[in-house]
Amino acid sequence: MSGDLDVLHLTDVHLRARPQDALYGVNTEVTFRATLARALADPTRRPDVILATGDLAENPLPAVYARFRAALEPAGVPVICLPGNHDDPVAMRGVLDHGLFSNCPARRLGAWHVIALDSFLPGTPGGALGERGLARVAAELQAAGDAWVLVAVHHQPLPMGSAWLDGFGLRDGAELLELLGRHPRARAVVWGHVHQASDRPWGPQGRLRLLSTPATCAQFMPGTERCVMDTRPPGFRRLRLGADGSIDTAVHWLDELAPAARPPDSYAAS
Repeated sequence: MSGDLDVLHLTDVHLRARPQDALYGVNTEVTFRATLARALADPTRRPDVILATGDLAENPLPAVYARFRAALEPAGVPVICLPGNHDDPVAMRGVLDHGLFSNCPARRLGAWHVIALDSFLPGTPGGALGERGLARVAAELQAAGDAWVLVAVHHQPLPMGSAWLDGFGLRDGAELLELLGRHPRARAVVWGHVHQASDRPWGPQGRLRLLSTPATCAQFMPGTERCVMDTRPPGFRRLRLGADGSIDTAVHWLDELAPAARPPDSYAAS
């Protein structure tokens, strides 16, 4: 693979054990399949790789991950997966770590080195890399050589400005960003978890792009003290990673699937 790298970023799919069940009043199976169809609709712009950054299942059963796999396999491109706080990392690896699917790998793809991280912490919605995870990042940055670096993780590495969400972020996000800020070829971090889009420069000369991507299901309202649902529709992100280290990215929304009313703010209403 050479030249530019076209990446499709999907996150927070939240598939249920029963495809007909909803989450926050949204049928996650329907929104996932509609989002995937939209993202792959243009035959002239097929992705080189798909990043799936966690919370792929709300009910983390092997059969649920098998449905996720079956939906993506026809695309015929590599799928890089990593776990979110709602996932079962062991069940994920059993289904999503062979063939076109890989779990938390580091891959050289053309001019880019893509590092997928595991921030799962049992029993909590927050996440952390820990000493081993941070050591792995340092080793991968060294191994990247002259490649540009993109890091993918589930939890946000810095505050989003929502008090409730910021209590469930990446506990060692500052340490991760410090590592990346010292590496001249590190160019971007992408994540999910927050069910909203953001794009911020960080570090020396704003060299590092910090990018969150909306869920393929329901979204959270930005800037809230507690969990408040948004009326934004499902979404996904495309990234064109240039061989020169440039990044061209945009979020795409499925406006036709915007909820008619603000979804309920509680699982209890799902």
